[in-house]
Amino acid sequence: MRTGEIAKVANVSEKTIRYYDRIGLLKPSKIEKNHYRTYSEYDLFKLQKILFFKQLGFSLDEIRTLVLKEEGLLESLNSQKELLTQKIETLTVQKDILTNLCKQAKNGSIHWRDVESLLSLTASEKLITSNYRDSSYLASRIALHELYSTNPVSWFAWLASKIQLSGVNRILELGSGTGKLWSYFNPAVFRNREVFLTDKSSGMVESIRSRLGKTFNCLTAECESIPFKDDCFDMVIANHVLFYVNSLDRSLEEITRVLNKDGKLYATAYSENHMKEITDLCRLFDPEIVLANDNLARRFGKENGRSILNKYFLSVEMLEYDDSLRITDSAPLINYILSCHGNQNERLADRVTEFKDFVNAEIKKQGFLKVTKEPVLFVCSGPRHENI
Repeated sequence: MRTGEIAKVANVSEKTIRYYDRIGLLKPSKIEKNHYRTYSEYDLFKLQKILFFKQLGFSLDEIRTLVLKEEGLLESLNSQKELLTQKIETLTVQKDILTNLCKQAKNGSIHWRDVESLLSLTASEKLITSNYRDSSYLASRIALHELYSTNPVSWFAWLASKIQLSGVNRILELGSGTGKLWSYFNPAVFRNREVFLTDKSSGMVESIRSRLGKTFNCLTAECESIPFKDDCFDMVIANHVLFYVNSLDRSLEEITRVLNKDGKLYATAYSENHMKEITDLCRLFDPEIVLANDNLARRFGKENGRSILNKYFLSVEMLEYDDSLRITDSAPLINYILSCHGNQNERLADRVTEFKDFVNAEIKKQGFLKVTKEPVLFVCSGPRHENI
């Protein structure tokens, strides 16, 4: 199909198709010698995804990452179906509340609790959208490790094995993400314990609550402002979180504040060499690509973590997790790269096919791409409350 034909099938203007082409969102499969742009059935499906996400309120920048991600047809259709089902359920409840409000208005008496419920549901619609985006990004990063880690014991399984729950009654996890860590514990251990899972992303929290809300308490919170009283936790867990916070000192002050005198912090980070081969690969293709706007390991990592934590805890032990990646397929690697927090999506927008060919060629040289992994766990005890 040419520009006019694909526009007609999708019921959009040719101007829209040309704009998507110009910003790298929907490139034609082929440009003929006479400069006519030709679109394939694959391009039509890609356009369907773009319009689907646009209809549900995603920005074009968000759509770019979601559309560039490589996934199978069935996987893509199922994820769209799941997202739409959540939207429909929310809209159905909104419709029922509006129907009741119409009846109340006719009778001259509005129940304001129904209005509050309506406002809450309107906000939750936005949460569904942000949750899909955040979960998609995080799933791409986790998937690469699950597929290609050389250590037979996964990171989450190893981390769970190092967390000692004996004598611990109240637990707080900061930056819980998808809550994946908790699937590596026997559910029976939580029967007489209180566990609070937090994340600064309200979308993530809603996702955790929908799956784990019957077992755990889930709430939106940031490390710099933990909404709990002093000395109320026996344990705080911060898995790959502390290098993201705006103020590390303030976050550690808050952590030591909410820990009791016998409390422990389990905090993870990684070295400056962690995943460096992926950064090198991207810069070999395009020297202007930056996968992270900040060197996270320099903020809080293997090299400086102990000295930072020693200011806030009497004892700090560092445990190393021995692992690496042997990547044999370009698709999960490219999805990982696209999920990063840098400028890679803008740099690769109209060069994804070229980049994929480049990555495949690099993998083919040795049959795999070896990637360094150097994550560490800091086990901290004896919080120094005098720093608060």
